Amino acid sequence: MIETAVKAALEAGEAILEIYARDFEVEFKADESPLTEADKKSHEIIVQALETTPYPVLSEESKEIPYAERKSWTTYWLVDPIDGTKEFIKKNGEFTVNIALIEDGVPTMGVVFVPVEGALYLGTDQGAFKAVQGEHFQSLEDLLAKLPNLVNFQTLEVSGAPNGSLKVVASKSHCNEETLQFIAELEAEYGEAERVSRGSSLKLCMVAEGIADIYPRIAPTCEWDTAAAHAVVVAAGGRVFEYRNGSKAGEYKTDSESVADVPYNKENLLNPYFVVSGLK
Repeated sequence: MIETAVKAALEAGEAILEIYARDFEVEFKADESPLTEADKKSHEIIVQALETTPYPVLSEESKEIPYAERKSWTTYWLVDPIDGTKEFIKKNGEFTVNIALIEDGVPTMGVVFVPVEGALYLGTDQGAFKAVQGEHFQSLEDLLAKLPNLVNFQTLEVSGAPNGSLKVVASKSHCNEETLQFIAELEAEYGEAERVSRGSSLKLCMVAEGIADIYPRIAPTCEWDTAAAHAVVVAAGGRVFEYRNGSKAGEYKTDSESVADVPYNKENLLNPYFVVSGLK
């Protein structure tokens, strides 16, 4: 399953980069979110690959599958062909290909590929890993050959505790009041925080990699935006909690039993607000 997902992600990434290198048109969906030729091509490549497995596929670009049908799915693929389409359009490189395997509402495997950087994040039952083209592998064939022996790659682990100042993933210019309050509570416990940010699901990967300590997302996202990176975070020793208004920031630690983990395959595919935590 890992090999199938990784191969699909890299092949989709290659197709995305071909379109990224030239001019392309931008359409807008009913919810006014942007859609490009690259989203469609990536979706087509990934779905075609995953349909060779025993499990159904739910992709952002095929999300009209009714809940009456998918509520009985115990295991399925959840895909975002391009997470960060706005970043793709801006050509800043901070977009990803996301493929997750969901079992009983939990992301148990995740593949996050960053085409511009050639960086692959993996969340598996063997741990969390990062592999960069040119450093850990030279080609898709080389990567697939090394995949069974994951020790070839960089092992990821959450920070556990701040190394110096607490690093919080948050926009410097677009924080809402609840996010600012959450950061203020963190600072009361840990001291002045440094704010860091990246586009798309890379925000969650920063926590998995230990580059950031915590990421409060008190704003809308959908299940396909987070599932793959959620699996990477958990495999790295972190958690992705439902944000509860009234819960103190200090409650969002990896050993917490008082805050619930974000669930998947709900009737409404919008995520609850959440907190990604690498704090022990």
